[in-house]
Order: sequence, then C-alpha cells, then structure tokens
Amino acid sequence: MQSSTKKDSRPRGRPRAYDPQEALARARDTFWRNGYAGTSLDDLSEATGMNRPSLYGAFGDKHALYLQIIDRYVEAGRAAMEAALDGELSLRDALLRVFDGALGWYLPAHEAARGCLLIGTAAVEAVNDEAVRERLAAGLRVFDKAFERRLRVAVAQGELPPHANATMLARLASALLHSMALRARAGDSRASLRAMAAAGVALICGEARSVAGPRAMRRRAK
Repeated sequence: MQSSTKKDSRPRGRPRAYDPQEALARARDTFWRNGYAGTSLDDLSEATGMNRPSLYGAFGDKHALYLQIIDRYVEAGRAAMEAALDGELSLRDALLRVFDGALGWYLPAHEAARGCLLIGTAAVEAVNDEAVRERLAAGLRVFDKAFERRLRVAVAQGELPPHANATMLARLASALLHSMALRARAGDSRASLRAMAAAGVALICGEARSVAGPRAMRRRAK
C-alpha cells in the first residue's frame, strides 16, 4: 500500500491524463484567437489545464511555447499542401484543393473566423522579434516552395507553357492564400473567398503566359 508521501510526490498542476499534443493544440488555439500579445500565461494555463510551473517545465516560457506552435503550424501546413497538390490531379483541381483546405482552417465550422495563425499573429510580432521574423520568413518560403514544386511539374507535363515562371506563379498562389486569410478575419463570406480562390486559380492556370520569365519576355520583344 502506497504512503501518502508517495502520492503527494506527483508533480502538481499537471493533469493525470496530460497529453503534450493536446496541450499544444489548446495553446495554439489560444494564440490563434487572441494573438501573441493578447495571450497571457493565465490564458494558457486555463486552456491547457496546466499551472505555470508545469507549463514552463513542459514547453519553456510563453515565447518558447509560441515558437514551437508556429513551427508545428508551418509543418502541418506544408504536409497538407503537399497532400493536396497531388500530381495525379490536374493543376487546377490541385490548387483548388489547397485553397479549399485553407478555408477549412480559416473559417472553422461553428466558430469565429480566425484566418491564418502565421499571418494573423507572427506578422505583427515580426517587427520587433527576430526569432518570430525568421520563422515567418521561413514559413512563407515553405509554402512558396510547395506551390513551386507542383507548378514545375505542370510545366514539365505541358499543363503550363514552357516559359511560365513557376517561382513567380508560386508567389502569386501564396499571396492569394494570405489575402484570403486576412479577408476571412475581416468578415468575408466563405462563398466570396471560394470565388476569389477560383478566380486566382483561373489566372494562374489560364493566364500563366503573362507571368513569363525574363528570357521569354525578351524573346517576345524581338
């Protein structure tokens, strides 16, 4: 039979069913809803069910926790994009699947519009926080590269003309994602954002010749 001393030795403030993944998800949603500056340690403690010492012990301080969440968010976004940008789908369908997936993140069912965690929170903190700024830049590059890889496949397979500038088209696709995220927070409807995505995809797929690389533009000028 255990003594009362042994029973009391369990770390206080951490639930018996403590799940680090669940705690990170709850902390993520708190930052997503309130922003970095608007989220207090008390907010995080309440969301995760962990007191401050337990939070520090598991994840470090608020800043370290936020950086972990941003890293996880970018990785989840990359994985979702690569799954959506399946080479077996047409470029148009693959791009639309990315934007439809993004809308699911930006406008969760039965919840307030939240946009993109990276754009909505890190862009604000990046001005004065080098670590956040680096992660924001790295995250944007990750999304650009995911689009670019699929666009290069489209060029190789003839879905886009050979002179199409995959790098610039990828940035256009990313810019569309960012704009949708901001407009979602501003109150745009799902229908209007879906229409915006469809128009952007049509531009990328049907008007790619107008975003040609510099060599192609010089050839046309001759």
